[in-house]
Amino acid sequence: MNLSLSQFIKEKRKQLKLTQPELAERAGVGLRFIREMEQGKQTLRLDKVNQVLALFGSDSRQPPRPLRCGETDGKDAG
Repeated sequence: MNLSLSQFIKEKRKQLKLTQPELAERAGVGLRFIREMEQGKQTLRLDKVNQVLALFGSDSRQPPRPLRCGETDGKDAG
């Protein structure tokens, strides 16, 4: 099962126990952008999407591999 971008971001954020404001701050984007991304907004700035994905070790050129329930990617949330 492939995750949509919005599902992937939301699930990764929750895995790392981050709030939307915390994710926005770490990624250097606005809270509104995170909310729109998680709600599946169809038009988003690709550079900002990549800023968020970079925190999870991915980017828009390399679609994230779906994680199964309870699975982690082995990367430190640090």
